[in-house]
Amino acid sequence: MTSQVPQRGSGSAIPQADPVTGPPTTALVGLDDRQRSVGRAARIFMSPEFGSAAAALLIFVGFSLIAPAFSSQQGIGNFLDPSATLGIMAVAVAMLMIGGEFDLSAGVMTGSTALVTALVVTQLNTNVWLGIFASLIFAIVIGLINGILVHRTKLPSFIITLGMMFMLWGLNYAVTTNLTNQVTVGGLSKYSGFDSAQVIFGSSVGGFQVSLIWWILITIVGIIVLTRTKVGNWIMAIGGNAQGALAVGVPVAKVRIGLFVGTAVAAWLVGQLTVVRYASATVTTGIGAEFHFIIAAVIGGCLLTGGAGSVLGASIGALIFGMVQQGMPMAGSPSELFKFFLGAILLLAVFVNLYLKKRSQGVR
Repeated sequence: MTSQVPQRGSGSAIPQADPVTGPPTTALVGLDDRQRSVGRAARIFMSPEFGSAAAALLIFVGFSLIAPAFSSQQGIGNFLDPSATLGIMAVAVAMLMIGGEFDLSAGVMTGSTALVTALVVTQLNTNVWLGIFASLIFAIVIGLINGILVHRTKLPSFIITLGMMFMLWGLNYAVTTNLTNQVTVGGLSKYSGFDSAQVIFGSSVGGFQVSLIWWILITIVGIIVLTRTKVGNWIMAIGGNAQGALAVGVPVAKVRIGLFVGTAVAAWLVGQLTVVRYASATVTTGIGAEFHFIIAAVIGGCLLTGGAGSVLGASIGALIFGMVQQGMPMAGSPSELFKFFLGAILLLAVFVNLYLKKRSQGVR
């Protein structure tokens, strides 16, 4: 039995319009490195999910042997906590990368949306849910600006979102300190609507944060969109060959802008999970986290050039991140080595993804 493994390459694959479901499907003009017939076993071993899942299992077993508390309920809860918020962003960033774009403002956006919620509530003395809604609108607007600028100017998304990152970073400090004379906005728990918001964004059950449920839901939705819908085909097509996709009727502008809005909304969700859980927001939240999102996506099999990747793999990459972050101190390793690990695993993931891409090109 054979299957098709989508891989982005330098070939001239052009998605074909389907007369029933509309453009595009994964049918291609000719057979190139984006689509190769492989056996089921080879397809499994070459999938990004297999490599990241195997790595996650080895890391879990290794830390459990070195520090048995790592595999206890509390230990599992400890590493699932950071994994969940990172995983939510990793899913959105992975889909954006598969579409051939980057968003370097995503990290700061998590802090910005938390600050908007906190400032609206405390400065206007209003219901917490109004602050949450205001920050959602703010996130959507920023996502639209990023997407429209990238699409209209044709500049690399790296440049556009890098500029947005610094703009948001500066606004976070300037607005917050001018309004409150502090870098932290707290005290949200005394405002109306906080209790109900806490159930949705800040509660915990059995030692596990509600963010874990959000992570699972977002991952499931991402998998369905990318692998079971026409939009998923469009995302793959745009990341692999945007001009070719446009030529056969793919709404490139809408999809591209939608991906940036999706990333901004994911950042909003993470921001609300943070601000409601701690009943406060600070200007330093999220700075530098954008690189963690990208690393998780690359670990999950996303190519830096776009056109290929896995939402599930990105989620597993976030799980690996959380396990190592919590496991290294428990194993007695210096905390400084965590940054070394991030760099090493990024390089390793890039090499593995490149190997799998070349391997898929040579398999019939």
